[in-house]
Parts: sequence; C-alpha cells; structure tokens
Amino acid sequence: MIRVLIVDDQMMVREGFSVLLGAMPDIEVVGEAVNGREAIAQVAALRPDVVLMDIRMPELNGIEATREIVAADADAKVLVLTTFDLDEYVYQALRAGASGFLLKDASARQLADGVRVVAAGEALLAPTVTKRLITEFAKAPGSPRPPAMAQIGELTERETEVLVLIAQGLSNAEIADHLVVAESTIKTHVSRILVKLGLRDRTQAAVFAYEAGLVRVGG
Repeated sequence: MIRVLIVDDQMMVREGFSVLLGAMPDIEVVGEAVNGREAIAQVAALRPDVVLMDIRMPELNGIEATREIVAADADAKVLVLTTFDLDEYVYQALRAGASGFLLKDASARQLADGVRVVAAGEALLAPTVTKRLITEFAKAPGSPRPPAMAQIGELTERETEVLVLIAQGLSNAEIADHLVVAESTIKTHVSRILVKLGLRDRTQAAVFAYEAGLVRVGG
C-alpha cells in the first residue's frame, strides 16, 4: 500500500482527493493537513510515502514545507499540487525537492498514477514543467553553480549524456532508443547518476542539469 498525506488549506480539495485516492486498492490516505507547518508534523508522525502538497497555504507555504520535509525525511516524496500548469512557484517547489507536480483538476486516474510514479522513485516531469525550467533559467542568466560543476566531473561521458536527455524530459525507454542500448542499461546509468550526484530522483537530476549548464536555454 502507498501511504499518502494530503496537504491543502481547502477542505473540499482535501476531501475530494481523499475520496478519489481512497477508492484505489493500492493507495491509503493516512492523513490530512491544512498548512505547511501541520504537514511537517504529520509527515514525522505518519511517515507517508507520498505527500500531495499545495503551494499557497497560510502559516507556512508548500515550498518551505517541502524543503523541510525533504531535509528531514529522505523517504517521503512530495508531489506538488497547483491550479495552473505554469504556476510561478513550480520551479521553486522542484528546487526545494519536490519530485513532480500535478494539476488540481487532474482526473482520478491521473492523480492515482501520479502518486504511484512518485512513490516508485520516478519523476513526474511533464513537458510543461520542462518548459517552466527553461523559462526560469532564461530569466536568470549566469554562470553554472560551482558545486554543480565540480560534481559533473564525477560522471562518465555516457552518464553525462543520459543526464542531459533526462533534463529534456525523455523516459528511460526513449533514452534507450536514442542511444541504441537496452533500457536496463539506461536504468543502471540513471541509478549511478543519482548516487554520484546525491540526488533523490529524475526531477532533481533535471534541475541539476539546468543549473550546471548542461542544458542550454533554446538549444
């Protein structure tokens, strides 16, 4: 069973998601929270696998709550909920450690599939999120961060190539087709990339690639 905590300051949203996810045989809603501060406490007490996190909330917003949850609990994956696919805070949430994002008007199937993907350690990185990353870096030009540059040196040439393709939004199967290798080989490369860079999942790998300058805006 995938244990889920729902965090949103709107009761109707919490109840709606709870009903939808509660109907799934492999998902259990273990709790709810109305703000970021309460979410942090609930994560510590309930140990959920996935946290559905709203961004705009009173007392402590979803971005700060995500940052604290990720820092305190390496097992809890955060799936950000937003009303707009180009929400101005989407990038900030990903940078804070969220494993992906989902629109609040997602269907029951999309919601459940999103929870399953994130719980499995994969990234829910939609094309709109990739575009958002590009937009943010276009707004803030500058040199790659030194720590990122230093870590790139730990990757092999093929691992760096795979990292760039991850940042471009390709799945393991698509990367395997592009590089003409077995998908299992790509999975091994991805695992090694995450370990070497100290990252949680593919979403964080994509953010790293942009910050390190491996993926160029507009090309």
